[in-house]
Amino acid sequence: MEHAHLLPCILLFLLLLLPGDNATANGDSDVSSTRTYIVFMDAAAAAAAHHPSPAHWHAAHLESLSIDPARHLLYSYSAAAQGFAAALLPDHLPLLRGSPGVLQVLPDAVLQLHTTRTPEFLGLLSPAMPMPSLDAASHDVVIGVLDTGVWPESPSFSGDGLPPPPAHWKGACEAGVDFPPSSCGRKLVGARSFSRGFRAANGGVGRRVLASPRDRDGHGTHTATTAAGAAVANASLLGYANGTARGMAPGARVAAYKVCWPEGCLSSDILAGIDAAMADGVGVLSLSLGGGSAPYFEDTVAVGAFGAAAAGVFVACSAGNAGPAGATVANSAPWVATVGAGTLDRGFPAHVTLGPTGARLAGVSLYAGPAQPAMLPMVYGGGRDNASKLCLSGTLDPASVRGRIVLCDRGVNARVEKGAVVKAVGGAGMVLANTAASGEELVADSHLLPAVAVGKTAGDRIRNYVYAAAARGNKPMAMLSFGGTVLGVRPAPVVAAFSSRGPNTVVPHVLKPDMIAPGVNILAGWTGAKGPTGLAKDGRRTRFNIISGTSMSCPHVSGVAALLKAAHPNWSPAAIKPCRPTQGAFSGPCI
Repeated sequence: MEHAHLLPCILLFLLLLLPGDNATANGDSDVSSTRTYIVFMDAAAAAAAHHPSPAHWHAAHLESLSIDPARHLLYSYSAAAQGFAAALLPDHLPLLRGSPGVLQVLPDAVLQLHTTRTPEFLGLLSPAMPMPSLDAASHDVVIGVLDTGVWPESPSFSGDGLPPPPAHWKGACEAGVDFPPSSCGRKLVGARSFSRGFRAANGGVGRRVLASPRDRDGHGTHTATTAAGAAVANASLLGYANGTARGMAPGARVAAYKVCWPEGCLSSDILAGIDAAMADGVGVLSLSLGGGSAPYFEDTVAVGAFGAAAAGVFVACSAGNAGPAGATVANSAPWVATVGAGTLDRGFPAHVTLGPTGARLAGVSLYAGPAQPAMLPMVYGGGRDNASKLCLSGTLDPASVRGRIVLCDRGVNARVEKGAVVKAVGGAGMVLANTAASGEELVADSHLLPAVAVGKTAGDRIRNYVYAAAARGNKPMAMLSFGGTVLGVRPAPVVAAFSSRGPNTVVPHVLKPDMIAPGVNILAGWTGAKGPTGLAKDGRRTRFNIISGTSMSCPHVSGVAALLKAAHPNWSPAAIKPCRPTQGAFSGPCI
C-alpha cells in the first residue's frame, strides 16, 4: 500500500514523544478465559518475512509462540495498519510484546455511538454554488460509513439516475441475515458487517443474528443518509420538518460497514472496518463514534485513520457529546476532521400555559398525536419519594398521576422513557423540565404522549407555580400546545450544549474540535425495525427520524468532503479539511 512504510515510523515517533505505554493486560485470573487484543506490527518486518500475505505472516507469528491461529486469530489488518486482532490468554502477552516485529499490543476497547433543511442552511443550494457539476463529479466518490449498518429499503438509498458504480470500486454487498446481496445498488454500493471482536468479548453469542449489515438501531441509516442520501420529496417525521430530504452529497455513493452493536463498538471491529473500506476503494470515511482521550499510539481509531489519511482518504469523526464541560473532546488526532455540533435555523416550538394566570412558557416538542383540548391538573412528584420527580420506571403512583400532566425533571433515564413511564400509569401529558445539569439546552423528541421540553428557567417557574398552588390549597393546572415547524430561528448556528469541547488533552497545541456542523434536530433516513423513540413499546414506523448529537454533525462534513474531493481529485485530506461552506460559498480557494 502506498505510504504504508510511514505507519511504523509514526507509531515509533509517538511512542517517544508521548507518555510511556500504560496499557495493561487485564486478563481474567482464570487462564481458560481470553480477551481480545490488537497487535500492531512493523510493516518493514512483514516484507522481510516472505509470506504470501499479511494474514499468513500473522498466523505464522502466532504459531511461533505456540498460539493456535485457528482458535485465536480474529482479524488481519494490512491497509489501515499492519497487524492483527486475536483472542489471547494473559500468558500470551509477555511473549507477544517481546516478539520481533511487534510495535504495540493494546486491549480491545468498547467505543460508543455519539447520537432536510441542512443543505439550504449551509448554502449548498445557493446559485453561487456549482452543485449540478459537483453532483455529477461526486458519482465517483464512495463514502464509507462505519456505524450500526444500513436499512437498504430507505428511499434515500435510491439509485435512480445514477450511473453504475465507479470502476475503481472493489467493495461487496455481503449477504447476511435478512440482507440479500440484492440489497445494494447504484447508491448503496457496498455493505459489510464486522462482529468478531464483539462476539469474542461476549462469549461468542449471536453469530447468526449478528452476521448481517442490516441496521436495526437506526443510527447508521441516519448518518449514511445525512452524508449522501438521495433527494426524497415530502420527507418528514410525523409531519415535522416537511420538505425535500437530501444528503450533503446526493450524487455520491455509500458503503456501510457495520461495526457497532447494542453494547457498543469494539476497536478490533472498527479497525477491521477501516481496513476493508480502504481496500474497497472509499474516498471518505465517516465515524460517528468514539471513546475517551488516549495517546494516539493507544487510540485504535487514530492509528487506523492515520493509515487512511496517508493513503489519501479523508476521515471525519464526531467530537463527542460530553459538553459543555471543557477538555472532553474525543477523536482529537490531527489527521482527522473532528466535528462538533451546532444548531440549525429550524425549530419545533411548543408551549406550556399555566392556569389561572395564563402564563405561557416556551419549549420544544415533536409530539404528533391528538392535541390536548383544555387545562388539566398538574402533578410534580406523583409518587412515594423524590425519585418520582425524575419519572423513573416504577416510581409514579397511578392514583396520583392518572388524567394529569406530570412534571418530570430531566436526567438519569432517557427523555422519551420518562414519557413512556408517565403514559403507562395513565398520565395525560408531560412537561420535561431541565435542571442545572442541562441548563437551557432543548432537544425535541417524538414522545408517545403530549409532552413539552422546557429549559431550566421555565422549569423552575413551573415548579414554583406547582408548589405555590399546593401551599394555597389550590389545584395546579396547565395546558400543552404544539406549534409545528418554524424556520428562520436566530441566532443560528449556536454550538450545542452537549457538544464536547477542547482543549485537546492529548496534544494541547493541536486545536480541537476542528469545526462544527448541524447536529441538533436533524432529519434523515431511519430503520424500519423500531419507532422514532427507539423504545420497544413504540409501534410507530417512519421512513425518517429527527435526532441530535455530534453523530449527526459528522456525516455533514463527510458529505461536503465528498463534494470537495470530486471537485479536486488530487487534493490531500489536509487540503480539504480547511474548506467549509459559509453563506453560499466555500471558505478559501476551495471551488
